[in-house]
Parts: sequence; C-alpha cells; structure tokens
Amino acid sequence: MKIRFTGEIENIKDGIHILSPELSFHEGNEGYQVHVVQRKGPIFVKNEANKAEIHFEEKIHFFRGLGIWLEHFKKGGAFEITEEPQFEMTGAMLDASRNGVLTVSEIKSLLRKMAVMGLNVLMVYTEDTYEVKELPYFGYMRGRYTEEELRTCDEYAQALGIEMIPCIQTLAHLTEALKWNYASNIRDTADILLVGEPETYQFLENIITAATKPFKSKRIHIGMDEAHQLGLGRYLDKNGYEERFAIMNNHLEKVVKITEELGLQSMIWSDMYFRLGSKYGGYYDLDAEMPQDVIASIPNTQLVYWDYYHSDEEFYRTFIQKHKELGSDPIFAGGVWTWNGISPNYGKAIATTEAALNACKKEGVREVFATMWGDNGAETPLATSLPILQLFAEHSYHKTVTEEEVAERFHFCTGGTYNDFMVLNLLDETPGVSENNLHESNPSKFLLWQDVLIGLYDQNIQGLPMNQHYERLIPRLEEVSQNNPEWKDMFGFYEQLARVLSVKAEIGIHLKEAYDAVDKKKIESIKTQLGRLIESTQELRLKHRNLWFSMNKPFGWEVIEIRYGGLLARLETAKFRIDEWLKGNISRIEELEEERLYFEGPYKMPEGSIGRNIYRRIVTAGNLT
Repeated sequence: MKIRFTGEIENIKDGIHILSPELSFHEGNEGYQVHVVQRKGPIFVKNEANKAEIHFEEKIHFFRGLGIWLEHFKKGGAFEITEEPQFEMTGAMLDASRNGVLTVSEIKSLLRKMAVMGLNVLMVYTEDTYEVKELPYFGYMRGRYTEEELRTCDEYAQALGIEMIPCIQTLAHLTEALKWNYASNIRDTADILLVGEPETYQFLENIITAATKPFKSKRIHIGMDEAHQLGLGRYLDKNGYEERFAIMNNHLEKVVKITEELGLQSMIWSDMYFRLGSKYGGYYDLDAEMPQDVIASIPNTQLVYWDYYHSDEEFYRTFIQKHKELGSDPIFAGGVWTWNGISPNYGKAIATTEAALNACKKEGVREVFATMWGDNGAETPLATSLPILQLFAEHSYHKTVTEEEVAERFHFCTGGTYNDFMVLNLLDETPGVSENNLHESNPSKFLLWQDVLIGLYDQNIQGLPMNQHYERLIPRLEEVSQNNPEWKDMFGFYEQLARVLSVKAEIGIHLKEAYDAVDKKKIESIKTQLGRLIESTQELRLKHRNLWFSMNKPFGWEVIEIRYGGLLARLETAKFRIDEWLKGNISRIEELEEERLYFEGPYKMPEGSIGRNIYRRIVTAGNLT
C-alpha cells in the first residue's frame, strides 16, 4: 500500500525508509494519510475514514505504533489503540563471544524486527570480538567486528530509535583475550585480569576506548561478573591474601574512573557483590550479607541484576529490593534460553520472563533487557530468540500479557508463526523431562554428540521411547518449515536433527543389548543402520553449515564442524569395531563390555531431568582439553 506521512516526521523519516520494505508499504503523495504527532504521553494510534494518526513520545514508540496501525489496518475498520510504556529501556543483548558472531546484515535484520516490536536498546556482548588497533591479537581469528562495522550498525539503529550500548568485560570472562603472550603481565588466572597492575589499566583504557568509539551512546556495560578466582592466582602470589570485597571495589573504582574520564556512564553485572556476601559463594543466596562499609564504597555505577532461573515472582521482587538496598536503581536482565544446547528452551524462558517482568513492574524497575547467550559454542541459532523478545516487548507496553496477544504480534513483527516456533521446544521436552523443561535438560544435544560405543547418557534414557519421540517430530517440523518460508533453513536444520536422533538416540542401547546377548544378526543390522546414520549426520552438518553462514561470520563454525567431524569419525570407528568383531579379528569389543552407569555429575539431577551438559563432558569420560 501507499502511505502519505504528514506532521512531525523529520526525526523518523530515515527509519520509515528502512522499514518500508519490511512492512510492505511505499511512501507517496497519493497514499493513505498518516498524521504524526510527537508529544509527551502514551502511544496513541487511530484510524478512521481515509486517515490515520500516530502519537508518540520517543522515536521507538513511533515505529511500534506504525506496526500496530498497519497490523490493525489490514483487518479493516476504524479503531483507536493506546499503549502505556512500562519501562524506559527495554531491549536485548546478543552474544557475539562464543563462536557465533552475527553478520552486520543479520544485526540490521534484528534491529528492524526490534523496532516494530518497540524494543529500544541492543547490546552486543563482545569479550574480545571487537577491533582494538593497539592489540592485533585481541579477537584474532574470532570474527571480531571492525570499528566501521559497529558504527554502521549503530547508525542504522539510531534511525530506528534504538540505542546500541557496548558490552564488554573488564575483569573476568577474558580467557580468549588473555590467552596470547601480550597478556602475560596482566593475567591473574586464565580468565581474570591481574588487578592493581598499571599495565592492566592501560589495557583497559585501550579496550574501553575502542569498544565505545563506534557508538553514539554514552553508556557502557563493563561486565565484572563471575570472577570466581578473583585474587587467588598471581595476585595472591604478589600481594598475599586480601578480602575479595576490597579487591573488587578497588578494581571497579579504577575502571569507573576510566569510563568517567571518557564521559561514559557504566553498568556492571551485580553477582560478584552477592557472591562475596554469601557463605557458599552463591548469587541467589537470600541470606547473603554485605558489610555496610563495602556498600558505601561501591563506585558510581549501575548494577544489573541478571536472573533467568526462577519462576517465582516473589523471588524476583525480593532480589530487586536487595539491589535497591545497595543504593542502586537496578537494571534487570532476563534470558531467552538460547544457550541450553542445540535447541531453545521456550518453556523455561517463558516461565522465568513472566515472573521476572511482572515483578519488575511492581517494583518500579525502569530498565530491562533480554540476554541471548550462546554458551558452549552457539549451536542454537539466535533467530530462535525472537518469540521471547516479542514476549519482552509486549510486557513492555502492557501490564498483563496473554499468549494469544504475543502470538498475534509475533506473526506481524517477524513473519513467523508463534506456535510453529514453539514446536522447537519438543526437541528437549522429551519423555522423562518435566513439562516446560524447567530443569533445563538438553537431550537433543547430548544424544547428538554422545559416542555410540561409549554412551555416557545411555543409562539416563534407558526405557524411554526417544527414537519414537523424534520420529513423531519429523512431520511436524516438515510442516512448520513450509509454513514459515523466511525461516525454512532453520526449521529444515531442526527437521534433519530430528531425523538423526530418531535413529541415533537409542542406537547405543540397542547395540549394547545385542552385544550382551551375542546376537550377531541384530548387530549386523545395527552396522547397516550406522552406515545410514553417517549419511544422515553428514546431511545434518551441511544443513547446519548453510544455516550458520546465512547468519554468522565464518569464524567459529570450525568449532562446530570439528564436533561433526568427531561424531562422523566415531560412527565410522563403531562400524569398524563391530566389523572386526563379527569377522573374529577381535574377541571382544571392550567399549561394549563396560557396564553403563547413570550419568550423574557434576551436579545431582532433579526429578524431571534426564541430563544436561557441555560438549566435552558428553563425548568422553576422558580429558578433551
């Protein structure tokens, strides 16, 4: 359709040009009139005979309002809609530090969808994946963004009313940055900076300057989370034991001074203060106590309360209050659960988001965002986060939200079908896993990567119809792939994953049973199955590769491909070992002689979970480091 925008459009015209192809309209003098008014107050959208109005305060509110108007205009008739923003800042953080680094094109695509949703902040989490000209090894071969790439994204975001805020690390989580020789004098432990050293603060000044240079924002997230070994490495050798509260505060004070000299307002993850006040080092310890002198000495920075684990609204309210007691007006960070394994955990994400954002509204929290982590390799494509971003968006403009409302808006904002995306939940919500997978089981990951001959998780799924579960998923994923053409490659990848798991999930169990029974006919049949499984796995690798390169920079794919290479090699070796035994060249297959034990480490699994782990703990009981 053609639209003629009138009124106060100077500030939004660039964003309108960007969104017109996305929202399928053209600007023209002969088009349907949409009158634009910028003023204080809620979003107001009105349609009557041959004329519409959009009233907004912030630029982002206009683009959400435009989407709402177009969505309802297609239904026909007159309407008036008012929305009251619930938060001042509401947005997302995407992880670009765990192999997957989204291309500039994909960031732009995400920004367009965020604008129509009404999300006004995007952080790109970069531990070392950004250019620091003084440090050529910083982010080397890791797909780091250039200064120009980040500036391009920032300018694009600005046109859409979205603030891009750099998000880095200035204490821990720096394993990849500190592994090179240039860092030998500033390394405390493998992932923590050596606090107190002048060289450390020159390094920090360089990376903070580089991280913020591409962006117009004067805000920066400087990390500071999960420094579990703070003061216990080379720092301990050099200085002796010191209270970690003091080490943390002294370091933070120096880093905040750097940010302030650069005219920046900083924020940090809050967990280290709570961990240091806990008798057992836990973040979510309700009995954690912090000395008043420590609280008083916390530097001038905002605390970010991150929590995507609790489904109890009251817990969030209590912890928000604890943050306020530290003298902080806290920011809340929830999560989309794209990091559980190879598929998203929507059940956990929805339960925790509902509880958290309802608590934030009641406690007067003004700023919230959703984290899109890619733990243990970024195996899950970040596009799967979109339904949860939509949930965040709807909570950001309504006091209460229904699933039907989220689904309807999701379809308009992304072109995807909400219920079709929810099918991906079933890759991990298998037999033996509780409803909504609140205990974070990840069978689609451990069943894919675990070794056929060793089968560390075989006992965990013994007696569960896993092959049947995945076989039933195949036609459903075929259907959703056809229903969502924009996401065809993504759903095609998951369809192929279901095909692989419909055979591989239980093949180790069947092999062990046949071997124990000396059923050579059955083992011969399994050997044939293994041949087909190799072909199916190879197809999965190619589909995953196509999906990766459609979204991410090439760097990081090598990590995933090595996993596929290992899997394919081990399947081939399983065939070889079986064949050697069947021919009588070996008298026993030692791997199959071993008793299968329940996988129970390193944490005790609750009822309703059949296991969760990272790659190196799934594929071998040996040492893969």
